[in-house]
Amino acid sequence: MRADQIKNRKDRTIYRLLEILPGFLSWGVLLGSTILSFVEPVWVAIFIICFDVYWLIKVLYLAVYLLVSYRRLKKNEKEPWLKNCNKIKVTDLPSSSDSGRQSRPKFEEIHHLVIIPMVFEDVDIVRQTFQALINSNYPKDKMIVVLATEERAGVWAEKVADQIRGEFGDKFFHFAVTKHPDNIVGELKGKGSNETWAAKEIRKFIDEKGFTYESVITSVFDVDTCVHPEYFGILTYKFLTVEDHLLASFQPVPMFFNNLWDSPALMRIVAMSTTFWMLMEQGRPEKLYTFSSHSMNFKTLVEVGYWETDVVSEDSRIFWQCFNFYNGNYRCEPLLIPVYMDTVLAGTFWQSVVNQYKQQRRWAYGAENIPYVLTRFAKNKKMSFFKKIDHGFWVVEGMLSWATNSIIIFLAGWLPLFVGGEAFSKSLLAQNLPYVTQILMTLAMLGMIVSATLSMFMLPPRPKRHGQHKILFMLLQWILLPISTICLGSFPALDAQTRLMFGKYMGFWVTEKARKRDDDVKKQN
Repeated sequence: MRADQIKNRKDRTIYRLLEILPGFLSWGVLLGSTILSFVEPVWVAIFIICFDVYWLIKVLYLAVYLLVSYRRLKKNEKEPWLKNCNKIKVTDLPSSSDSGRQSRPKFEEIHHLVIIPMVFEDVDIVRQTFQALINSNYPKDKMIVVLATEERAGVWAEKVADQIRGEFGDKFFHFAVTKHPDNIVGELKGKGSNETWAAKEIRKFIDEKGFTYESVITSVFDVDTCVHPEYFGILTYKFLTVEDHLLASFQPVPMFFNNLWDSPALMRIVAMSTTFWMLMEQGRPEKLYTFSSHSMNFKTLVEVGYWETDVVSEDSRIFWQCFNFYNGNYRCEPLLIPVYMDTVLAGTFWQSVVNQYKQQRRWAYGAENIPYVLTRFAKNKKMSFFKKIDHGFWVVEGMLSWATNSIIIFLAGWLPLFVGGEAFSKSLLAQNLPYVTQILMTLAMLGMIVSATLSMFMLPPRPKRHGQHKILFMLLQWILLPISTICLGSFPALDAQTRLMFGKYMGFWVTEKARKRDDDVKKQN
């Protein structure tokens, strides 16, 4: 959905204004603080101090969630979830108006539909993803696995699909390869359109077998996603035991660890920061939305019309589709179990930086959800007003913070001292601003210390091709955090919001997947 696709003039105007909103707010904050630093430096100095206090409180608040979520994740990794599923009794299940005990399938009736979209990825990447499915602690005869290829990938995708079919085709209850046609009118060439095509195609098989949609749990994974062995166990257990199980998506913790040791330091910081952010969000389920790999019930997916085929951020959009369709009675359940994905890595350091920037820009283009969410909230009379305000605020605030927070913290805070003029520089406030800011930011460094320390416990096993000295680099790399959060965080977010603001709509950029072998690895720190 874009403003230029809306026929009604009034609706189109409102939607267009809301497309402008995120960029307008972000640039307004940054330009406003810059201009006011010249004309009203006192105001800006007070704002900076207040913002630093807010940031300190937020860092400490999120650090607690990070540690609590990490502890729960480690506990979940050790739990025998498949055995737990076998122990579930009907009398243990919650009952509710929407999905009571009678509507819940039994454990033995559950089937897992796994959709893995791919384009030009190397067969080694896809093979590791399928091997992780095989290694999972869940019956393979309960899995329906779809390798969703693209027609535009031509012979390459066909060869990869044939190889994967030959190696894994007989390992699951059903294995299928779909081919998403190219140039379908109204579709965006991206993951959402491919996933939707695959889901519609495999629906024919589900109908043929007579499975109820309620008994099929659908998971969609990026092609580099390697599931934790307990993933399907905890997913099934959660699905069978939570309230209103049909009104929830299920979100794992993406850990970009597959090639972490081989990626450059800047990319490692971005990868770890994203993992930590998702861990913190799992501790606050009321603010958790679907991201990247996620799971949901097939009945729900069919009812809302599958993933939208004309958006970049289909992973988060599917949550908002469900949230609106069910009048706000929808949520994202945290699984607190990891799925392992790739850190950005290319042939050269600078190409890796460029690819990381583009990936972050694509993620930040989730700002396209703001007009979608706000316009549907306005038209939905059945949704709670409180839920509209609550979720509407956080979806806007999230995009504003992404684009501006790191710039304000590391750059804008010092601006009044340089451009505020002689009168301001002699004031008591100006003389104390550096000290106050330094104290507050030093205290806020606790968050970075927690992250750096925790990252050392979460590191995947060190490949033998990397010496022990690399462990030290993994710790020291956190001094690059200001650079990564500004250059590979705020800047791509501003880029995405600015494009949306001026109607320069983005397409779906596919992140290059690369792994290094022992014979071609080059040390990058």
